[in-house]
Amino acid sequence: MTPNNPLIRKLEQFARLSADDRRVLDRLVGERVRRVGPREDVIREGEKPRVVSLVLSGWVCRYKQLADGRRQIMGFFVPGDLCDLNVYILREMDHSVGTVTPVTLAEVPRAVMEEITLAHPRITQALWWETLVNAAIQREWTVSLGQRTAFERIGHMLCELFLRLRAVGLTEGERCDLPITQAEMADATGLSTVHVNRTLQELRGAGLVVLKGGALSIPDLPALQDATLFNPNYLHLDREGRHLDANDG
Repeated sequence: MTPNNPLIRKLEQFARLSADDRRVLDRLVGERVRRVGPREDVIREGEKPRVVSLVLSGWVCRYKQLADGRRQIMGFFVPGDLCDLNVYILREMDHSVGTVTPVTLAEVPRAVMEEITLAHPRITQALWWETLVNAAIQREWTVSLGQRTAFERIGHMLCELFLRLRAVGLTEGERCDLPITQAEMADATGLSTVHVNRTLQELRGAGLVVLKGGALSIPDLPALQDATLFNPNYLHLDREGRHLDANDG
Protein backbone atom coordinates (compact mmCIF):
# COMPACT_ATOMS: atom_id res chain seq x y z
CA MET A 1 0.00 0.00 0.00
CA THR A 2 1.34 3.43 -0.93
CA PRO A 3 2.05 5.35 2.30
CA ASN A 4 0.39 8.53 1.01
CA ASN A 5 -2.93 6.92 0.07
CA PRO A 6 -5.24 7.64 3.00
CA LEU A 7 -8.27 6.48 1.00
CA ILE A 8 -7.27 2.86 1.53
CA ARG A 9 -7.04 3.31 5.29
CA LYS A 10 -10.41 5.06 5.31
CA LEU A 11 -12.24 2.49 3.18
CA GLU A 12 -10.88 -0.33 5.30
CA GLN A 13 -13.03 1.12 8.09
CA PHE A 14 -15.96 -0.23 6.07
CA ALA A 15 -14.72 -3.37 4.30
CA ARG A 16 -11.71 -5.64 4.20
CA LEU A 17 -10.06 -4.90 0.87
CA SER A 18 -8.09 -7.49 -1.06
CA ALA A 19 -4.52 -6.94 -2.20
CA ASP A 20 -5.87 -6.33 -5.71
CA ASP A 21 -8.36 -3.77 -4.39
CA ARG A 22 -5.53 -1.91 -2.68
CA ARG A 23 -3.41 -1.95 -5.84
CA VAL A 24 -6.29 -0.46 -7.81
CA LEU A 25 -6.77 2.32 -5.24
CA ASP A 26 -3.03 2.95 -5.18
CA ARG A 27 -3.10 3.69 -8.89
CA LEU A 28 -5.52 6.56 -8.25
CA VAL A 29 -2.86 8.45 -6.30
CA GLY A 30 -0.16 8.93 -8.89
CA GLU A 31 -1.96 9.24 -12.21
CA ARG A 32 -3.36 12.78 -12.00
CA VAL A 33 -2.21 14.91 -9.09
CA ARG A 34 -3.16 18.55 -8.57
CA ARG A 35 -1.70 20.92 -6.01
CA VAL A 36 -3.70 23.94 -4.87
CA GLY A 37 -2.64 26.76 -2.58
CA PRO A 38 -4.40 27.78 0.63
CA ARG A 39 -7.81 29.44 0.48
CA GLU A 40 -8.30 28.93 -3.23
CA ASP A 41 -11.24 27.35 -5.00
CA VAL A 42 -10.89 23.80 -6.26
CA ILE A 43 -14.16 24.19 -8.17
CA ARG A 44 -16.76 26.96 -8.06
CA GLU A 45 -20.52 26.91 -8.03
CA GLY A 46 -21.79 26.93 -11.61
CA GLU A 47 -18.78 25.12 -13.06
CA LYS A 48 -19.03 21.71 -14.73
CA PRO A 49 -17.51 18.94 -12.56
CA ARG A 50 -15.40 16.54 -14.61
CA VAL A 51 -13.40 14.59 -12.03
CA VAL A 52 -13.70 13.24 -8.50
CA SER A 53 -11.12 14.86 -6.21
CA LEU A 54 -9.46 12.74 -3.53
CA VAL A 55 -7.71 14.66 -0.76
CA LEU A 56 -4.20 13.29 -0.28
CA SER A 57 -2.93 16.04 2.01
CA GLY A 58 -4.27 19.26 3.49
CA TRP A 59 -7.78 20.43 4.33
CA VAL A 60 -10.65 21.36 2.01
CA CYS A 61 -14.15 22.69 2.68
CA ARG A 62 -17.51 22.59 0.94
CA TYR A 63 -19.34 25.92 1.04
CA LYS A 64 -22.11 28.12 -0.31
CA GLN A 65 -21.67 31.87 -0.69
CA LEU A 66 -24.53 34.34 -0.89
CA ALA A 67 -24.55 37.30 -3.26
CA ASP A 68 -23.68 39.67 -0.42
CA GLY A 69 -20.59 37.65 0.54
CA ARG A 70 -21.93 35.71 3.50
CA ARG A 71 -20.64 32.14 3.51
CA GLN A 72 -21.79 28.86 5.03
CA ILE A 73 -19.25 26.06 5.30
CA MET A 74 -21.13 22.77 5.04
CA GLY A 75 -18.31 20.36 5.62
CA PHE A 76 -14.58 19.83 5.91
CA PHE A 77 -12.64 17.29 3.84
CA VAL A 78 -9.46 15.79 5.31
CA PRO A 79 -6.97 13.32 3.80
CA GLY A 80 -8.74 10.20 2.58
CA ASP A 81 -11.95 12.04 1.74
CA LEU A 82 -13.48 12.17 -1.72
CA CYS A 83 -14.97 15.56 -2.55
CA ASP A 84 -18.35 14.11 -3.58
CA LEU A 85 -18.11 10.64 -5.07
CA ASN A 86 -20.62 11.06 -7.90
CA VAL A 87 -20.27 14.79 -8.44
CA TYR A 88 -19.52 14.36 -12.17
CA ILE A 89 -23.17 13.37 -12.72
CA LEU A 90 -24.18 17.02 -12.15
CA ARG A 91 -24.40 19.40 -15.11
CA GLU A 92 -23.02 22.14 -12.89
CA MET A 93 -21.89 22.58 -9.31
CA ASP A 94 -24.53 23.82 -6.87
CA HIS A 95 -21.84 24.64 -4.28
CA SER A 96 -18.15 25.45 -4.21
CA VAL A 97 -15.18 23.47 -2.90
CA GLY A 98 -12.25 25.47 -1.59
CA THR A 99 -8.99 24.83 0.20
CA VAL A 100 -8.26 25.69 3.81
CA THR A 101 -4.55 24.83 3.60
CA PRO A 102 -2.23 23.93 0.73
CA VAL A 103 -3.61 20.65 -0.58
CA THR A 104 -2.64 17.78 -2.83
CA LEU A 105 -5.52 16.19 -4.71
CA ALA A 106 -5.71 13.08 -6.85
CA GLU A 107 -8.11 13.78 -9.71
CA VAL A 108 -10.03 10.70 -10.78
CA PRO A 109 -11.79 10.88 -14.17
CA ARG A 110 -15.34 9.62 -14.45
CA ALA A 111 -14.34 6.69 -16.69
CA VAL A 112 -11.76 5.48 -14.20
CA MET A 113 -14.17 5.71 -11.26
CA GLU A 114 -16.88 3.85 -13.17
CA GLU A 115 -14.42 1.15 -14.22
CA ILE A 116 -13.30 0.61 -10.64
CA THR A 117 -16.81 0.42 -9.22
CA LEU A 118 -17.93 -2.05 -11.90
CA ALA A 119 -14.94 -4.36 -11.55
CA HIS A 120 -14.32 -4.27 -7.79
CA PRO A 121 -17.48 -4.90 -5.75
CA ARG A 122 -15.81 -4.56 -2.34
CA ILE A 123 -14.48 -1.14 -3.24
CA THR A 124 -17.96 -0.22 -4.46
CA GLN A 125 -19.53 -1.39 -1.19
CA ALA A 126 -16.98 0.53 0.85
CA LEU A 127 -17.60 3.66 -1.23
CA TRP A 128 -21.34 3.35 -0.60
CA TRP A 129 -20.62 3.17 3.12
CA GLU A 130 -18.43 6.25 2.80
CA THR A 131 -21.27 8.06 1.03
CA LEU A 132 -23.74 7.09 3.75
CA VAL A 133 -21.35 8.32 6.45
CA ASN A 134 -21.03 11.65 4.64
CA ALA A 135 -24.83 11.95 4.63
CA ALA A 136 -24.89 11.13 8.34
CA ILE A 137 -22.30 13.84 9.02
CA GLN A 138 -24.46 16.33 7.13
CA ARG A 139 -27.45 15.38 9.30
CA GLU A 140 -25.42 15.96 12.46
CA TRP A 141 -24.35 19.38 11.22
CA THR A 142 -28.02 20.21 10.61
CA VAL A 143 -28.84 19.19 14.19
CA SER A 144 -26.00 21.39 15.43
CA LEU A 145 -27.28 24.43 13.55
CA GLY A 146 -30.85 23.84 14.67
CA GLN A 147 -30.58 22.61 18.25
CA ARG A 148 -27.11 22.62 19.81
CA THR A 149 -25.78 25.46 21.89
CA ALA A 150 -22.63 27.30 20.80
CA PHE A 151 -20.61 25.30 23.36
CA GLU A 152 -22.03 22.05 22.01
CA ARG A 153 -21.61 23.04 18.35
CA ILE A 154 -17.94 23.88 18.65
CA GLY A 155 -17.08 20.97 20.93
CA HIS A 156 -19.06 18.54 18.77
CA MET A 157 -17.23 19.67 15.64
CA LEU A 158 -13.84 19.27 17.35
CA CYS A 159 -14.74 15.74 18.48
CA GLU A 160 -15.81 14.80 14.97
CA LEU A 161 -12.72 16.20 13.28
CA PHE A 162 -10.41 14.53 15.79
CA LEU A 163 -12.04 11.12 15.29
CA ARG A 164 -12.03 11.44 11.50
CA LEU A 165 -8.34 12.32 11.55
CA ARG A 166 -7.58 9.47 13.94
CA ALA A 167 -9.31 7.04 11.58
CA VAL A 168 -6.75 7.81 8.86
CA GLY A 169 -3.75 7.91 11.19
CA LEU A 170 -3.39 11.68 11.46
CA THR A 171 -3.43 12.09 15.24
CA GLU A 172 -0.65 11.69 17.76
CA GLY A 173 -2.11 10.57 21.06
CA GLU A 174 -4.49 13.30 22.16
CA ARG A 175 -3.19 15.80 19.55
CA CYS A 176 -3.99 16.62 15.92
CA ASP A 177 -3.43 19.48 13.51
CA LEU A 178 -6.31 21.96 13.35
CA PRO A 179 -5.55 24.53 10.63
CA ILE A 180 -8.98 26.16 10.50
CA THR A 181 -9.36 29.74 11.69
CA GLN A 182 -11.97 31.06 14.09
CA ALA A 183 -13.64 32.77 11.12
CA GLU A 184 -13.92 29.40 9.37
CA MET A 185 -15.30 27.83 12.55
CA ALA A 186 -17.87 30.63 12.58
CA ASP A 187 -18.83 29.96 8.96
CA ALA A 188 -19.21 26.26 9.77
CA THR A 189 -21.26 26.66 12.94
CA GLY A 190 -23.49 29.64 12.14
CA LEU A 191 -21.93 31.74 14.90
CA SER A 192 -20.15 35.07 14.89
CA THR A 193 -16.37 35.11 15.17
CA VAL A 194 -16.71 36.83 18.54
CA HIS A 195 -19.02 34.08 19.78
CA VAL A 196 -16.61 31.39 18.52
CA ASN A 197 -13.74 33.06 20.37
CA ARG A 198 -15.75 33.25 23.58
CA THR A 199 -16.84 29.61 23.25
CA LEU A 200 -13.28 28.39 22.68
CA GLN A 201 -12.23 30.26 25.81
CA GLU A 202 -15.02 28.46 27.68
CA LEU A 203 -13.85 25.07 26.39
CA ARG A 204 -10.27 25.91 27.34
CA GLY A 205 -11.34 27.14 30.76
CA ALA A 206 -13.12 23.87 31.41
CA GLY A 207 -9.91 21.99 30.56
CA LEU A 208 -11.59 20.21 27.67
CA VAL A 209 -9.37 21.44 24.81
CA VAL A 210 -5.98 22.99 24.24
CA LEU A 211 -5.50 25.04 21.07
CA LYS A 212 -2.04 26.26 20.24
CA GLY A 213 -0.09 26.90 17.07
CA GLY A 214 -2.63 25.35 14.72
CA ALA A 215 -2.90 22.19 16.81
CA LEU A 216 -5.72 20.76 18.91
CA SER A 217 -5.22 18.64 22.02
CA ILE A 218 -8.10 16.92 23.77
CA PRO A 219 -6.84 15.79 27.19
CA ASP A 220 -9.97 13.75 27.97
CA LEU A 221 -11.97 12.83 24.88
CA PRO A 222 -14.80 11.06 26.75
CA ALA A 223 -15.22 14.18 28.92
CA LEU A 224 -15.49 16.43 25.86
CA GLN A 225 -17.94 14.01 24.27
CA ASP A 226 -20.10 14.01 27.40
CA ALA A 227 -19.99 17.80 27.74
CA THR A 228 -21.08 18.33 24.13
CA LEU A 229 -23.56 15.44 23.86
CA PHE A 230 -21.38 13.84 21.19
CA ASN A 231 -22.36 10.33 20.07
CA PRO A 232 -19.85 8.98 17.52
CA ASN A 233 -22.27 6.39 16.14
CA TYR A 234 -22.93 8.44 12.98
CA LEU A 235 -19.28 8.11 11.94
CA HIS A 236 -19.59 4.29 11.84
CA LEU A 237 -15.99 3.77 12.91
CA ASP A 238 -16.63 0.38 14.48
CA ARG A 239 -15.95 -1.47 11.21
CA GLU A 240 -19.50 -2.73 10.91
CA GLY A 241 -18.90 -2.80 7.16
CA ARG A 242 -16.73 -5.89 7.53
CA HIS A 243 -19.86 -8.01 7.27
CA LEU A 244 -19.95 -6.99 3.61
CA ASP A 245 -17.16 -9.43 2.81
CA ALA A 246 -17.95 -12.10 5.40
CA ASN A 247 -17.85 -14.77 2.71
CA ASP A 248 -14.33 -13.82 1.66
CA GLY A 249 -11.85 -16.43 2.58
